[in-house]
Amino acid sequence: MSDFKIAPSILSADFARLGQEADDVIASGADMIHFDVMDNHYVPNLTIGPAVCEALIKHGVKAPVDVHLMVKPVDRMIGAFIDAGASFITFHPEASEHIDRSLQLIKDGGCKAGLVFNPATPLSYLDYVIDKLDMILIMSVNPGFGGQSFIPGTLDKLRQARQRIEASGRNIRLEVDGGVKADNIAEIARAGANTFVAGSAVFGARDDDDPNGYDTIINELRQQLADA
Repeated sequence: MSDFKIAPSILSADFARLGQEADDVIASGADMIHFDVMDNHYVPNLTIGPAVCEALIKHGVKAPVDVHLMVKPVDRMIGAFIDAGASFITFHPEASEHIDRSLQLIKDGGCKAGLVFNPATPLSYLDYVIDKLDMILIMSVNPGFGGQSFIPGTLDKLRQARQRIEASGRNIRLEVDGGVKADNIAEIARAGANTFVAGSAVFGARDDDDPNGYDTIINELRQQLADA
């Protein structure tokens, strides 16, 4: 599996210069921008909404914007992010009253659709909707905050999700989010992931001592993936 995608999470970026931060990580080789939306209801944190997504796209971000909705209820935000220009929209099954309907809203809006599974959320939701999915996102931390450590038990969940994708015969991306770093990305890839959200690992890599830190870390992640 060589179709690996790196999706830096702007949750860890410098919000005072968000457009430039997005430009810089893309120029350094990132494939997508991961956009974490939290509502202080479904998760205990409050982040950014569709106006910021629209602003990034108007700023000139051409890479796919991968919107992860940690909000409840979710349907109204789906429409807002479709209008804002999102490429992927993923949400948690616990946040929707009718998962099939929410997925169809995303598809009808011209976006790619996905479901997100917390460490304790069963994959059995896939039994009913895998035919509508373009992405499955496995959380390797409990959602709500950046900078957390990877939960090793989620490797088994990734393997199980990969088995389900292969059995479906569908082209579904398997994304992982939480604690992804250079020292574990190869193991995560071997478990079946092909899309990697990295927040603090990427945006924490540039400082006065290493102004080219985004190049350095993304190249290192790529090298680790090449050896997976």
